[in-house]
Amino acid sequence: MPILQIDVETYSSVDLSKSGLHKYVESPDFEILLFAYAYDDDPVTIIDLTDLDELPERVRQDLLDPFVTKSAFNAAFERAAIARHFGIECNPYQWRCTMVWAYALGLPGSLDKAAKVLKLDALKDAKGKALIKYFSVPCKPTKANGQRTRNHPYHDTEKWEQYKAYNVQDVVVEREVRRRLERFPVPAKEWRLWALDQIINDRGVRLDPVFIGHAIACAEQYTAGLVAEAKELTGLDNPNSLAQVKAWLAENGLETPDGLGKECMPILLDAAPNEETKRMLELRQEMGKTSNSKYGAMDRALCADDRVRGILQFCGANRTWRWAGRNVQMHNLPQNHLENLKDLELARDTLRSGDYDLLEMIYGAPPFVLSQLVRTALIPSVGNMFRVADFAAIEARVIAWLADELWVLAVFSDHGKIYEATAARMFGVPFDSITKGHENYKYRASGKVATLACGFGGGAAAMEKMDKKKEIVADQYDPLVRQWREANPNIRKLWYRAEDAAMKAVREKTTVKLAHGVQYRYEGGILFADLPSGHSLAYPQPEIKPDTKFNKDGLVFYALDDRSQWVQQRTWGGTLVENLVQAIARDCLAESLVRLHEAQYPIVLHVHDEIVADCPEDFGSVDEMTEIMGRSIDWAPGLPLKAAGFECDFYMKD
Repeated sequence: MPILQIDVETYSSVDLSKSGLHKYVESPDFEILLFAYAYDDDPVTIIDLTDLDELPERVRQDLLDPFVTKSAFNAAFERAAIARHFGIECNPYQWRCTMVWAYALGLPGSLDKAAKVLKLDALKDAKGKALIKYFSVPCKPTKANGQRTRNHPYHDTEKWEQYKAYNVQDVVVEREVRRRLERFPVPAKEWRLWALDQIINDRGVRLDPVFIGHAIACAEQYTAGLVAEAKELTGLDNPNSLAQVKAWLAENGLETPDGLGKECMPILLDAAPNEETKRMLELRQEMGKTSNSKYGAMDRALCADDRVRGILQFCGANRTWRWAGRNVQMHNLPQNHLENLKDLELARDTLRSGDYDLLEMIYGAPPFVLSQLVRTALIPSVGNMFRVADFAAIEARVIAWLADELWVLAVFSDHGKIYEATAARMFGVPFDSITKGHENYKYRASGKVATLACGFGGGAAAMEKMDKKKEIVADQYDPLVRQWREANPNIRKLWYRAEDAAMKAVREKTTVKLAHGVQYRYEGGILFADLPSGHSLAYPQPEIKPDTKFNKDGLVFYALDDRSQWVQQRTWGGTLVENLVQAIARDCLAESLVRLHEAQYPIVLHVHDEIVADCPEDFGSVDEMTEIMGRSIDWAPGLPLKAAGFECDFYMKD
């Protein structure tokens, strides 16, 4: 099947980085400027659409031909741009995305960085950023440029020729990346799943613009009040200025050598020498809570039909192949902590009505209630309702299955009360006694926190992090970790077995089987963790190096760090098992997405282990959705899956 490699350069007055792809191409002034392409190994051809050039008829036909594979780095961009500019459908099943392919192999999702990591001879043109800024985004009107707001090719013909060369070079680099990756193909099943991901992203989810507008206005009003109070208190011109606030605090007897970050505030509040400095610190805290960036991101990304699109990135968490969030980050939304649905509805209705004073009177300072209401900005299509379903304790089920922790599997195959069952096993008390009203119910909190914290080798620090309600005395964390490990010996063994298997695969450049179809395999300078579903996690450039912390050899590999630098990172058995479990849980979600799509459920969103469908009231049911998600999976015999769900008129956490 011939491959048509494509890269386009575009113009839009909408900020792509802030508003997202679909809002970007929806702009009335959006257009494709340059269209560079190459068939297979042929030379690259460039079409200058600003010069009245037209795409060759063969290319136009092949964009629609199911027997021609279209390839691009971040193909979602090319698909959306071409569909918009030429008014044609770009069927995702006919496309391949080399950015996703790079993610799948543990490589950077940037073309420039991927090419450098792969040590390609062909590299991305470093002049590109400046050329994009000149031709593809609006320019600031000045006297020197005649007050124009856009640069056209005729404004600088030399730069335009450079831009064309840059476009051609991108196709060259993208093709070389694809050729290098072909040694490690992505399974066809995963490309079909990526195509479904594109369908979901193209469909998008509806937002309530009136509600979002009031949320932003409420936050701005509250912030303005805080700033006014801070100005009056301190006399500062700009109480948002870190330097000004630190200087004022120092003048009033409070030094802040470690800054004013959230983690410093408890210490600083205790050390405040007087009420004025204490109040300023409190105001600073409150001002930091009122950004409500989610509402702003929603507003910027909102398309003309009140939907937001392209907010899920396939394989974005490339260590596990899980989806990542883009633009409106749906993967880190605050949970609803209002007491009940009536409270949530009342808060939402009050905010939507614009009565901010009443909202504050009922619920206190707006930052809390605004954060609680973020999810509710998502609403079904007119005449529809959301049907929401998610897996129950999916990671606990998967790790028990992978480790053959049979007593846990028995619990999930029966009543499913894993927290109570874990507590009973840890403390040696009858399972039936861990019920509300019985003195042994006190053990449930320890069973819950330990289940959530200890599965991947977590210790006291993990217990403390998971003990969000602080129900456990701190000096009990270490003993509870030991009790959990004694209660789950096979899971504990799995950490060491996974580490030994991975290290043996690297040392001997071989394949080592683990369990349930999982194996570690070294090939071509990459350590692969082959999964039962058929795809593989990748650890590039693995090595065995001495681990001075634990006085033994350890496994390292290369990955991007928090500063997007390609550096060596160390891993160990607990983390390797965490990667396996999260990846297998992701594959369970993927199976459900495909099954629900085939059952014609209009999926608009999925977050972690939860799926949201935007359904007509007379179509489907929550029971059917949860039944589909609870079905057994061929590649995971014996894995007990269960899902629960609910219906709602706005998105929420049940």
